[in-house]
Amino acid sequence: MKAISYSRYGGPDALAFGEVRDPKVGPDSVLVKVRAAAVNPVDWKAREGYLDGVLEAAFPVVPGWDVSGVVVRPGVAVPEFDVGDEVIGYVREDFLSRGTFAEYVAAPVRTLARKPRNLSFEEAAGLPLAGLTAYQVLTKVLDVKRGETVLVHAAAGGVGSLAVQLGVHLGARVIGTASEHNHDFVRSLGGEPVTYGEGLGERVRGLVPGGVDALFDTVGGDTLKVSANLLAPEGRLVSIADGDVVNYGGRYHFVRPDAQDLQRLSELAEQGVVSVHVSETFPLERAADAHRLSQEGRTRGKIVVTVDWETESAEST
Repeated sequence: MKAISYSRYGGPDALAFGEVRDPKVGPDSVLVKVRAAAVNPVDWKAREGYLDGVLEAAFPVVPGWDVSGVVVRPGVAVPEFDVGDEVIGYVREDFLSRGTFAEYVAAPVRTLARKPRNLSFEEAAGLPLAGLTAYQVLTKVLDVKRGETVLVHAAAGGVGSLAVQLGVHLGARVIGTASEHNHDFVRSLGGEPVTYGEGLGERVRGLVPGGVDALFDTVGGDTLKVSANLLAPEGRLVSIADGDVVNYGGRYHFVRPDAQDLQRLSELAEQGVVSVHVSETFPLERAADAHRLSQEGRTRGKIVVTVDWETESAEST
């Protein structure tokens, strides 16, 4: 099959488009025909070797953890899905090798859920990793309650935009940091935008003098330092970007695949509670350009890579 892969750690130029070995489908896996795969910051961080201390790389590595597509063949121990089912997945294993930037992926059944019927394949591909991150942080770690105030950093980004929508759904007042040109976008999600950068603390305190009940950090660094001083006396703090959060009394969270959580997200999407904004799409062979754009860190919503099966079919006839 055709796929994107890299045989060494490095920059976007390490990514190559070409033939790789077809995936084997184990008893607890599902062969998925990939229609779209979203790009996440963790993809380029893995490609550059930043995850080498926690995830073994079996080169060549096919990158990508998010996917939407169609079931081609379920494993012999998988009664949950049938051939032709449309699915989404956060296809993360405990090593780097068999990713989703490919024509096919063998996805463990624990990573999959049914695709929201009202989302395109491109939109649906942007839901799993970012959506699970937001869902798990807000509902399980921060345990956000109705009437509370939540501050979400980078509220126009992939994780942030979904966190704003989920926070509003939970009945919270959601304040989201964003650049000024993204303020209207944050408002459209139900959040109250506030400009990040110098003076952020004063601006947030102006909106919530007593401090926020829950704070979701997606940036880390200096932003995390400022954030620690914006909490109410019993406020809770979670970061997905900076392990130093524990030094401020908060928790670090790394999203995990969870089929039940993902199915719940799919249902919320079908109910219109959450939507996915796709800022740009790239064909599979231009995945390196998608990585470059993601690394710039200024994306509104999601960047998605697509597999053009119509062209493939035409070439094979």
